[in-house]
Amino acid sequence: MNTNINRVLACIDGSLLTEAVCDYAAWIAQRVDAPLKLLHVIDHHPETAATLDLSGNIGLGSQEHLLEELTAVEQQHSKLRLQQGKLLVQAAKERVIQAGIANPDSNQRHGSLVESLIELEESIRVLVIGIRGKVHENQPDKIGAKLESIVRSLHKPILVVNGAFKAPQCIMIAYDGSEAAEKALDMVANSTLYKGLTCHLVYVGKDDDKGRTLESAAGKLINAGGIDVVAKILPGKPEQVLCEYQKDQAIDMIVMGAFSHTRIHDLLLGSFTAKMLAHTQKPLLLLR
Repeated sequence: MNTNINRVLACIDGSLLTEAVCDYAAWIAQRVDAPLKLLHVIDHHPETAATLDLSGNIGLGSQEHLLEELTAVEQQHSKLRLQQGKLLVQAAKERVIQAGIANPDSNQRHGSLVESLIELEESIRVLVIGIRGKVHENQPDKIGAKLESIVRSLHKPILVVNGAFKAPQCIMIAYDGSEAAEKALDMVANSTLYKGLTCHLVYVGKDDDKGRTLESAAGKLINAGGIDVVAKILPGKPEQVLCEYQKDQAIDMIVMGAFSHTRIHDLLLGSFTAKMLAHTQKPLLLLR
């Protein structure tokens, strides 16, 4: 298979969200007619490594022997993780095949997930990833430790999955008239991913001249064809209003534009993007 073809890339790790990641990736791949690739990275977590580093506590002449045993244990542990990963990838392949993907590709690696994604970036069309991995899967208030670095590092669309799959019928664009929002608008208008869906174009702010640019933005989507548009101007705090609107209108997916390099740090660490990721109950598509 040509490695230069842009693929839908699904990051799987065996966490509770793995099946949903596979399902959303398969849905996107079919909608945009793109190949799908499954990526599993065996990333040795620092917490795990720390539990095995006992060399400083060895004494009484037994250090060399015990270190040999520890090395053997670590080698066995690596073999088990590799085998576990192979079974995970195989199960994921079977799931996406059942969803209609004819020839899914796969890749299993050792190392850093972030570094692996940076290396693969040129071949990524859309990245699909769970909002949290196995380390935090039982902490619903947590955002995955690597997610922030991934969003900072990549410049491709990223679908952040936070619950079971539901084929989207209704999406929402968080629109503010900015360059980033216009880019998101263009991507929605020009992609087959959104054809046949209802798009809620929501501007949070005062009903002034800037808010009224919503009408021309809605017209751009309508002219694209195949997209039903609902345009709304709502007052209040953006993250609160958008999350409430998503629940009230049964929005299946939220679409947000890219962030500039000067703002991304603040947005990810403390404000809008982090709050949206933490509070929305539906997948969030970040368009970079």
